[in-house]
Amino acid sequence: MAKKPATAIRIGLWALPLYGALTAWASIDPQPDSSTDPEGWARFVSTDSYLVSHLVGSTGGTILAILGTMALGGYLVGGRSARLGVAGMVIAVAGHAVLLVPATISTFATPAIGRAYLAGFTDVMQITFSGAADAMLLLGLLLALVGNILLGVAMWRSGLLPVWLGVVWVISAVVFYVLGVVLGLVTTGASLPTQPVGALLIVVSGAWTAWVAQHPRPDPSPTGGSADRDRPVPDARTDAAP
Repeated sequence: MAKKPATAIRIGLWALPLYGALTAWASIDPQPDSSTDPEGWARFVSTDSYLVSHLVGSTGGTILAILGTMALGGYLVGGRSARLGVAGMVIAVAGHAVLLVPATISTFATPAIGRAYLAGFTDVMQITFSGAADAMLLLGLLLALVGNILLGVAMWRSGLLPVWLGVVWVISAVVFYVLGVVLGLVTTGASLPTQPVGALLIVVSGAWTAWVAQHPRPDPSPTGGSADRDRPVPDARTDAAP
């Protein structure tokens, strides 16, 4: 049997399904388009539920994603794709960390704009953030997408996990980031139904990964042999007693 991962890794892996669940909850109710329905948008972002969902769901979920991804990278070190897993972990963690910046802006600045609009200061909708904020968002999305795809491939090739888990992890990244976040930004300006779907796929693959880590599979060494199999066989001519 493969060596059981350290306790910190086994516990940290449970952050992955928690991250997916919080993200699905935070994105399940899309906000109105600010360009076509500014009043509806302002009322939506001014509610306490918006603040809580972004503070707990988006920001808290991203922090859990960082912790869970670090645990996943540590877990994959024990498999056949250690280097790929570590590379994917570093890139994905960097992406999640960068995404904390726009998440913080959305959590605290957007409600203030919404309240100002409802108070009669309609010109507040003309406020635009600097191009650096958009660049940070796009950079974070790119890093998170690439890093999670690499992690999915590493999970697939690791020998520690069922192959389908790596496939689902890659699909979840594409559905969440490309078909959810990016497509939503260029169409409605809000999250699409594909975003919570991608998050739920993270819940499934993350929970299964955490469960498998508690019950290690046979040693994924390239030879597929055990320590006893690799032990030299005594030679009757040279090892026999005189």
